[in-house]
Amino acid sequence: MSAQTQLTRTEPDRAQVSSSDASSPAARQRATSREVAEPAVEIFEDAGGITLLADMPGVPRDGLDVRLDGETLVIEGEVAVAAPERMRGVWAEVNVPRYRRAFTLSRELDMARIEAGVKDGVLTLRIPKQAHAQPRRIAVSTA
Repeated sequence: MSAQTQLTRTEPDRAQVSSSDASSPAARQRATSREVAEPAVEIFEDAGGITLLADMPGVPRDGLDVRLDGETLVIEGEVAVAAPERMRGVWAEVNVPRYRRAFTLSRELDMARIEAGVKDGVLTLRIPKQAHAQPRRIAVSTA
């Protein structure tokens, strides 16, 4: 990524449980309900902006929450594991059914024109640069 365009990761919220309180069922439930997994993310930059790919397997389109909070881009998703009809699950390897990741966006990016799409468990965000931050060619004339 260039020095001009910044995309900084911020830490997700973490549940706070004291050691004396950690053994109670209510405390464990509060901690578990806020646990999140960070999706793996790849970020690519070109002259026009940034493309962010986030791996969010098991998250349907209606389970995604992509939002801007000031200059912070927040990506959240709820995993939806559907069991076949008349069957019940006996084993699951999805320990944390929620993804969350947050990034602080540079002011060089045009936050009003962010585009988002999801396909095959991959969330794709295209964040264009502001017009003044994009490279442009300057015509040179002979004097």
